[in-house]
Order: sequence, then C-alpha cells, then structure tokens
Amino acid sequence: MCNNILQYAHVYAWAKEHHRHTVSMRFAYKYQYFHICTTPHHNILYYLAGKFLAQWGVIPTVTYEGSTARKPENEARILAHRNVMVEGWSVRHFDLFLKYFDDIRKLFEFKPAIRRKIQKYLEETASSQHLKIGIHIRRGDYQTWCGGKYYFTDEEYLAYIRQALRQLGNDTCTLYFCSNIPLDQNLFRTALQGYNLCFPSGNPGEDLCLLSLCDYLIGPLSSFTLVASMYGKAKLCWMHSHEPSDPLDFQPFEVRLPQLDAPWTTTDYTDFSDYTD
Repeated sequence: MCNNILQYAHVYAWAKEHHRHTVSMRFAYKYQYFHICTTPHHNILYYLAGKFLAQWGVIPTVTYEGSTARKPENEARILAHRNVMVEGWSVRHFDLFLKYFDDIRKLFEFKPAIRRKIQKYLEETASSQHLKIGIHIRRGDYQTWCGGKYYFTDEEYLAYIRQALRQLGNDTCTLYFCSNIPLDQNLFRTALQGYNLCFPSGNPGEDLCLLSLCDYLIGPLSSFTLVASMYGKAKLCWMHSHEPSDPLDFQPFEVRLPQLDAPWTTTDYTDFSDYTD
C-alpha cells in the first residue's frame, strides 16, 4: 500500500510540474482509505480501461526500473503522448515530491470516518499530555526480504524501545504497537511495566492513520513508517542494526524519504516488486 503511495506521489509531482493530469491505477480500485479514492476518474471503470488500452498497445507504457529509473528518454516519451501508462517501482523525483508535498498530503489524507475513529481511540487510550510512540513490528516477508537484514526479535525491539524511553526522558507516554502478525502482548507488558501499552487491531489504513498521529516512530526500514511520518510531526527512527545506537536517530520525513532506497543501491530494483506494505 505505502509503496504505491510513494510511487504515485513521485509520478504525480513530475506530472504536475509539467502540467499533466494523472490517475493512480492502484487507488482507483484498491486501498480505499484515502481522499484520492474519491477524486475524479479513480474508479474501477477507469482502471479496467487503462489496463486494457495498455495491454493492447493503444497507449504506450513507460517503465521505470533499475538503471532506467531517471533516464531522460522516459520523460521525453511521456511528454510526447497524450495518454501514457507509467509503471515501475524506481521512479524518483525527490525535489518535485517536496515541492508539491502539501498537495500530495491532501491527496492521501485519510477519509473522515477513519480519522474520526482513530482520534476517538487516541482520546480513549492516552491523555493529550502523553508522548505517543508508535512501534511498527514487521515480520512475515521480512524474514527473507534483503536476506532477513531487517527482521528483528521481540528482545531487539524492546532494546530500541528502552533506549527511546531513556533518550526521550518522558515517563508519561503511551506506546502503540502495530504489526502484520499477532504479537505476544504479555511479553511486552511484562517487559515494560509502568508504561501505557496499546495494541490496536485496525485495518492497514487505520494503523497508518494511528502511527501518523504519534510523536515518534520506531521500526525497521519500511515504506509504512515512512508514509506515516509524511502526515505530521512524527519523527522516525529506522532500526538498521540489531543493537540500538545511543542516541537513536529520529528524523523527519524529508530526511528519511531518499533513504528508503538504501537496500537497492547496489542490487537489482526488481526485488522491490515483492515488497508490499
């Protein structure tokens, strides 16, 4: 989901700079959590028409993968046609992304029902004075992705959390644990006695909204936490090592955005196609 947000946002920013209109194929029919899904042409009919026309060569397809990610030829081909299908995980326009950052955030604002639900949950679980720390525990595909480099044990997550609590120096905080697998809640509650721990059970859109409203985020390298930090004030610490640094490196979205590419700087970008949030 979040890979698709970042992919489309780069295309959208480049197109806006060149006065072109865009439609997201993925958000025309899937991940119906965001404002973009309610905007013109984002529906199943446009999705099917686009897929059919591209498949039969009626409109050209421009692919951004690996070494072709920033080739001027791709941009020239897009500008030479009225309608083009753009695909590939490697499209990058960081400067334009930040130039149109406010527009991108508005496009991917959460639908009102989701935001109301999460705001109510936060009000019920923590006072307004509490520091809110979001913990993203990613397992599943991370056991094999990048050779398991970003797969961490519960104890390793706890080490990062304890370091964050020491560093932030705030005992009145609430920890929110979001994961793609069931967690051993008793283990975390026993290890972090005295702190307010919450384990929400929302869908991906609700979890993303919750993390976006936290003050700090901790988790392995992931587009999920990166996009969560895109919405507001949350500073993000990515777990690059199996032992936490002292101090932890919390950074805003603008700093983290280009760092997501790190695992692919010397490898084939096609690995990215198997990595989904």
